[in-house]
This record gives sequence, C-alpha cells and structure tokens, in this order.
Amino acid sequence: MIDLTRAARRTADLIAAVPDERLDAPTPCEKTSLAQLIVHVEGLSQAFVWAARKDPAIHEDAAPSLESAELEPGWRERIPERLAELAEAWRDPAAWEGMTRAGGVDLPGEVAGLVALDEVVVHGWDIARALDRPYDVTREEAEACMAFVSETPEDPEPDNGLFGPPVRVPDEAPILDRLIGRTGRDPFWTPGSRTP
Repeated sequence: MIDLTRAARRTADLIAAVPDERLDAPTPCEKTSLAQLIVHVEGLSQAFVWAARKDPAIHEDAAPSLESAELEPGWRERIPERLAELAEAWRDPAAWEGMTRAGGVDLPGEVAGLVALDEVVVHGWDIARALDRPYDVTREEAEACMAFVSETPEDPEPDNGLFGPPVRVPDEAPILDRLIGRTGRDPFWTPGSRTP
C-alpha cells in the first residue's frame, strides 16, 4: 500500500488553479489540450474509485476518453473532490487485495493502486508543465511509480498520446525525470515545445 493523498491533493490544487484562458494550452501529451487532459483526469478518478471499492459499475466502464474537451460546470470544485475521494478509497487495505477492474482491464488490486498513483503523478506533471509551474513528488511516490512503469513492456508505438515510446533520460538524472521519460515524455518539455 502507498498513500495517494499527497499526489491527489497536488494534482487537485493544480486543476483548481487553471485559468479559463489556458484550457486550450498544449500539454506534454501529443495532440492533447489542457482541457482534454483535465477531462481525462476526472474520468480516471472515477474509474479508480470504482476499482478500489470493487464497485459493480466497474464492469461497465471503459478507459477514460480524450475525445472530449467539454468540462462540465463546477469542474474546478468537482474534480478536486473526486481526486480526494480517489485517495480515500485507496486508504482501505481491502482495495489492494484480490482482483478488480479499471479502464476495462482486469488486474490485481495492488497493481490497480499503483496504476492509479502513476496516473495521478504523471498527469499532475503534465498539467504543471502545461501551466509552466514547478512540480515535485515525494521520493516514495516516484520510486513506486518507477517500479511500476519499469515492469511494463516498452511500447514502440505511441498509445493514445498519453503514454508513448520512452524518451531517453540519463541514469544519473533525478528519479522524476527518469519516470517522465519512461512514460514517453521529455522532462524538459515547455508549453512552446509543441502544439496540440
């Protein structure tokens, strides 16, 4: 088990501070605007709450979509609440046991918890970079995410713009930079680097 509270709060604070004029901004996720990424974070938050609780609704879910950039009214308050609910759901030891389902995939609870953490940490970084704001994680969070992504096979082709082929990062680089590179992002990406 790992506590997702700090990671969820960090990402929630970033989302709550996104100004309207930045919603069309590019992100490190190829062809994905900041609004689309925030919609994705809302969807994954709900999916992983269901996964933690082993809610029957998870059997009907699908991977959170990137096709919509439509943020429903009240999103600055609602999404941070969903992220807090996500963190709370994964504080239950039972969430990490047995099998569950998230994004249409069956997986062990202990793996689902790490996927949830990785999603929150990496997309938090994406949002921070899109806003050109600093972003840091705890060593525990970074090591847990790095252990998880290091066990997944490297995909030679981009997935859906969120996780693409790994970007080479020196072994001596900070662990967060290595994590970001492993998920197909350039740790030195800036809003001017590419367009959505």
